[in-house]
Amino acid sequence: MKTAIILIGIPASGKSTFCKDRLFNTHVRINLDMLRTRNREKLLLQACIAAKQSFVIDNTNASPSERERFITPAREAGFKVVGYYLSSKVQDALERNRQREGKSRIHDNGIHSTSSRLKLPCKSEGFEELWYVRMDGNGGFIVEEWNDKL
Repeated sequence: MKTAIILIGIPASGKSTFCKDRLFNTHVRINLDMLRTRNREKLLLQACIAAKQSFVIDNTNASPSERERFITPAREAGFKVVGYYLSSKVQDALERNRQREGKSRIHDNGIHSTSSRLKLPCKSEGFEELWYVRMDGNGGFIVEEWNDKL
């Protein structure tokens, strides 16, 4: 079945690594950092939907309104919508960000700003599945079924 995966989390929470590790061979990656404009992002999203190609949105997707612009068209086109919330403490994300080099490193304010805007996802947004992801401390991930009490 074609799937639309929405990654959710603050910068440096492991979203892109998770995407590369788990979804690289099965989903087209849509990432605003790579595409640079919302128009390009929208064009690639439309192309995936038209081609019935599974895709993953590898952005922070911090608010329900940010997620909605992907969820609605995907659901209307018959895609299964799955969310992965990548949990991270701000201090841990800041430390990981300090280890980045070049353009992949962002200003600390970007992490703090996104953290303050972050709203936890809920199935009522249109997710058919929702997962909680955390780093295992060894370069991998632990994926657990979503629990509203997390």
